[in-house]
Amino acid sequence: MNKLLLFVFVILNLSIYSSSILIPMDNTQKDHLKAYGIAFWTLQNNIEVKWLLNYKGGSFLIQNNTDIENECIIRGVSYEIIADVQVAQILNKISQNDVNMDAVKLEKAPKIAVYSPKNKQPWDDAVTLVLTYAEIPYDVIYDSEILDGKLKNYDWVHLHHEDFTGQYGKFYGAYHNTPWYREQVRTNEAVAQKYGFKKVSQLKLAVAKTLKAYIFNGGFLFAMCSATDSYDIALAAENVDICTAEFDYDAIDPQAQEKLDFSKTLAFKDFKIVKNPYEYEYSNIDVSKTRKVTKENDYFSLFEFSAKWDPIPTMLCQNHTNLVKGFMGQTTAFNKNVIKSNVLIMGENKSANEARYIHGTLGKGTWTFYGGHDPEDYRHFVYDKPTELNLHPNSPGYRLILNNVLFPAAKKKKLKT
Repeated sequence: MNKLLLFVFVILNLSIYSSSILIPMDNTQKDHLKAYGIAFWTLQNNIEVKWLLNYKGGSFLIQNNTDIENECIIRGVSYEIIADVQVAQILNKISQNDVNMDAVKLEKAPKIAVYSPKNKQPWDDAVTLVLTYAEIPYDVIYDSEILDGKLKNYDWVHLHHEDFTGQYGKFYGAYHNTPWYREQVRTNEAVAQKYGFKKVSQLKLAVAKTLKAYIFNGGFLFAMCSATDSYDIALAAENVDICTAEFDYDAIDPQAQEKLDFSKTLAFKDFKIVKNPYEYEYSNIDVSKTRKVTKENDYFSLFEFSAKWDPIPTMLCQNHTNLVKGFMGQTTAFNKNVIKSNVLIMGENKSANEARYIHGTLGKGTWTFYGGHDPEDYRHFVYDKPTELNLHPNSPGYRLILNNVLFPAAKKKKLKT
């Protein structure tokens, strides 16, 4: 009897240590967004995660661990316990040359920073909303931290709804008399003066150039909404005054458009800047005012890439659907006519000739631009309440953000199965 009990005990323990946790990311997953949080939490605890690209929506495979299983239960994340023989079958299937799948090792949780002003703004940030919901930790940094050399402490930096041109978001016409707008001007001018700049546009350019160097040296940059086009405009306008007196107290350079240098930008070329201070637009990079797409028909499709040969865009496009609901922003989508030829378009509305989700490399690092403000709030206005993500746990649009968050954790060397 004792031998039988010992045998059963050994078998039970072997079953625990010879099994894995599979977190499916297809339509069977109850909470896709919190599933990313589980993967991140696992990496924080120095446990390797395998990201199964294109397998059940980009599932996660982790060696069975009671703490991880309990965390899945607590956070409401769907999971399966599968035996080693099943793991071997899955990895064997993924490794077949005629199957567009692959497995990538995630080894270390990236250190995350969100570039955001410290004073409260009358709008929210989709990335901080989803990081908080997924329980992924991050630091908030702004101009001072960047100019003081703090970027080296972070693997991944997010920019949201920023204006790198020094025009305060082009909110002048509607909001220049509001307390929050005046506080924004006062704060930015004080920081510019602190660092020896005469204008806020010069401060923001210095920040933009520091971020560009960060990418070149191996950093991962992710930007949404106006932080995308205003960033490139600022780089192109180095040593050119594109601000009217409403923003920097002197006249715009009458030849500002002709003096733009598109060789300095990451993503865009040959764009036309908007000089009118009362117009809520920076340039023709954004298509918010020219697009003829109804809300009911506003979708964009994700491209399918080769998981084995193009793992980076494949990781960034993991989803349980390739058709994503569109959403507006100050910068909604990108005019494909002004996108550089070396930029990879990962999501587009082909009928409208607009790109929604683009990616590129610079030196040792990468950048990703994502148009729109909030994937689950079609037209988000100033003073609107933040989205409650517990109502959207399976959001494909928010999944794209979290793909970018996990991407820096991927082992560069191809995984051997």
